[in-house]
Amino acid sequence: PMREAARMTTADNRQLVLVDRPVGPVEDHHFELRTTAVPEPGPAQVVVETVWIGFDPTQRGWLNDVPSYMPPVQIGEPMRASGVGRVVASNDPAFTEGDWVTGLLGWQDYSLHGAGAGFGIQKVPDGLEPRAMLSVFGTTGVTAYFGMLDLGQPVEGETVFVSGAAGSTGSIAAQIAKLKGCTVIGSAGGPRKNAWVTDVAGIDACIDYKSEDTEARLRALAPNGLDVYFDNVGGPTLEAALATIAMRARVVLCGGISSGYDMNDLPPGPRNYMQLVIMRARMEGFIVLDYADRFGEAIAQLGQWVGERKIVYAEDIAEGLENCPATLRGLFEGANLGKQLLKVRD
Repeated sequence: PMREAARMTTADNRQLVLVDRPVGPVEDHHFELRTTAVPEPGPAQVVVETVWIGFDPTQRGWLNDVPSYMPPVQIGEPMRASGVGRVVASNDPAFTEGDWVTGLLGWQDYSLHGAGAGFGIQKVPDGLEPRAMLSVFGTTGVTAYFGMLDLGQPVEGETVFVSGAAGSTGSIAAQIAKLKGCTVIGSAGGPRKNAWVTDVAGIDACIDYKSEDTEARLRALAPNGLDVYFDNVGGPTLEAALATIAMRARVVLCGGISSGYDMNDLPPGPRNYMQLVIMRARMEGFIVLDYADRFGEAIAQLGQWVGERKIVYAEDIAEGLENCPATLRGLFEGANLGKQLLKVRD
């Protein structure tokens, strides 16, 4: 393996590093493409070549200089991001050259993992499509699983509303509620996404928030109110859902993409949150990292459902490392259907 590492240093490692914190949308000029040497593995370390990068709205939050569940990306650091790649050099007996792995690989061609080198990597389980580790078997699918089942607790016959229903988390959450025997309503932006939610994912109805009155449509579709609302967007959609909750409803706060995660211009909170009191409902937020010790359970169950064709998932694929900033920005413009991925190399 050490000979392999020596041979690799002739290659270049392109990295997109943060040079200026965005206020508002992410622009290309907030990052700089730098070229450095490919890292060499020290004792118990592994070098991974990035093949696929995944994009999540939460990455925009990592660019704000505020305390959160993870420290912000620092100026001069490569952008943090989930990825899937192949081991190209290993001094760790648990990993062999050629192994497919997933972890926080970042916006770069090569990354170093292991003893003292940041966050861990996991092998892609045999039989799973590697890039699916960034969507249905990755953070987004697992987030949908625990958020819907542990917090939403849908019961057969209940009515469930999921915003961002054509997105990588919402689409899985909505299908899980459907599997549990619920009537499921989604919301998404534009006819293409709405058609996918109902025709491909098999959700009962989908509201086009761009052209329809969400609250009026919810009252028509759910005359007895919403038992569960799985919120990926916040803003006006959250208020529309709160206005139509049923007695003892559960509101699951997963994300708030309508804010753009711009800390300098936070939208007003839900003005009608007293609905939670009137309807004896609860609203709860969560971070999927808290379920780390149960990820295996989620991936096994999601794998079974995907294998049985009970869950479908969509991928939106961009190409080229240099297009990472524009691809992240696109999440907040509603550009993607399903999980946004970027292919770095074949």
